[in-house]
Amino acid sequence: MERKVIETGDGSKTLFIPEMNEQYHSVNGAITESTHVYLNAGYKHHKTETPYLFEVGFGTGLNALLTAVEAEKQKRKTTYTTIEKFPLDMKLIEDLNYGKLISEEAEALFTKIHTAKWGEEIQISEYFKMLKIETDLIAFNFADTQNFDLIYFDAFGPDKQPAMWEREVFDKIFKVSNPEAVFVTYSAKGEIRRQLRDCGYMMERLPGPPGKRQMLRGTKPAD
Repeated sequence: MERKVIETGDGSKTLFIPEMNEQYHSVNGAITESTHVYLNAGYKHHKTETPYLFEVGFGTGLNALLTAVEAEKQKRKTTYTTIEKFPLDMKLIEDLNYGKLISEEAEALFTKIHTAKWGEEIQISEYFKMLKIETDLIAFNFADTQNFDLIYFDAFGPDKQPAMWEREVFDKIFKVSNPEAVFVTYSAKGEIRRQLRDCGYMMERLPGPPGKRQMLRGTKPAD
């Protein structure tokens, strides 16, 4: 599918897919949205010193970049597993400006994240290790993974990719979530909240990023 680079409200860029009428991030601000939903409500919220993190939807790599930057800042050893069915062409990646907007260090990390080999666990920096897997979420074998402390669920919306937001998928993720694991997503749909609650997560609605009233966060009970 064709992807076009567009600028969002905070000056950071994202990708737009005309065929789906869908963009990878909020038009109100790509960095702003990812920081609010995944970094602040997820990574900074969970206090484990050595988090194992699972991301659904690697996409442009923005969530990975922000997490890598924060891991270095906090000196917090982070292991990051991310899956993506359709990895982006490097020509598109080179047109994105996330690293340039954040810092020189972030720009270097962004390059390392995207040039890291798929299917191989790579030490990106002192405190950030990642494994990129090219696969479909529906077919992904969670038995091959360690249990996770954090889940970034960043698939395209339920109206665009409904199969990725089914109870069966959430059940699989819940089973490989550690006690007190945190699940965050930009979606605030009532049906998604109910399905995650029925899996066992304790759900809460949080204020959303600019342009979105709410988002969801789930926590797996300690017991």
